Amino acid sequence: MKRIFPIALALAVTSACAQEAEEPAPASEEPLNLEQLLERFNWDLDAVEITTEQVGERLYVLFGAGGNIAVSVGEQGVLVVDDMFPEVIPKVEAAIREIGGEGADGKIDFAINTHWHFDHAEGDLALGPGGTWIAAHANSAAMMAKENILNMVITQYRQPPYPPAARPAIVYDDRMRFDFNGEEIDLVHAGPAHTAGDTAVIFKGHNAVHFGDVFNNTGYPFIDVDSGGGINGMIAFCQAILDEIGPDAIVIPGHGPVTDSATLQAYIDMLTTVRDRVAAQMAEGKSLMAVVASNVTNDLEERYGPVTNSLGFVDRVYTSLQRDAE
Repeated sequence: MKRIFPIALALAVTSACAQEAEEPAPASEEPLNLEQLLERFNWDLDAVEITTEQVGERLYVLFGAGGNIAVSVGEQGVLVVDDMFPEVIPKVEAAIREIGGEGADGKIDFAINTHWHFDHAEGDLALGPGGTWIAAHANSAAMMAKENILNMVITQYRQPPYPPAARPAIVYDDRMRFDFNGEEIDLVHAGPAHTAGDTAVIFKGHNAVHFGDVFNNTGYPFIDVDSGGGINGMIAFCQAILDEIGPDAIVIPGHGPVTDSATLQAYIDMLTTVRDRVAAQMAEGKSLMAVVASNVTNDLEERYGPVTNSLGFVDRVYTSLQRDAE
């Protein structure tokens, strides 16, 4: 099947916004609503096309707007990991009908949220009221029950609370398992990382894992420090999952193309390198602005792109290290 790669949130920054990257939004700027945010990042949900990649027997990845969706299709029904936006759910269901074969109705029985951010979980607003059972880590479920200000450094987004019907009904703390469609599917929380409530979903029969935004395969990640994420947690989470899945796994990132354990290891190495460089400058007493201006990622940009395309990556590394030291 045809495959394209989505425009990840971290790389959806327009040229004008890219010039602001690593520069915090003015304190006077009001947080944006979803319509304003989509306009700023130049997303048109009506124009989104869903494309599909098969990564194993009855295991697929859907690409479109927002986070990648993993799909398990089988005799027991359909389980997805993440669900994009409600506006594209009819297209997601159509794609599931296509891969499910004759008799498939596209209905999603279970949706696992890797975390609570809008570009991965907003589809809950359509799925939950439609009868889909939603699962998430306890911290993500708690965030979804209230309003949150998502600080993306260059701008802020006001994410409203999800109504009760669109919130996770299945909640766990450290680890839980689905036995579904003939395989064990493990939900693992390896500590705070991208947020305080991240879930890696391991399809044991395929040795495949969906990381959510703990692993971004389009460039540098966004670390939501304001909701409990941090660079040390990102490294620890990725390493814990890599230790479990081993060197020959199928790795599904929150954004970007499906890849392998070697790419995940290189990502861990990059995170560790940037963390150590920032920490060394902090130990010398350098300010946030000085560290951001020092080009600590200069030799990494051939592989990961300009850091100006990120949502304040170096800023968030510094800020999380500063918080951890307090």
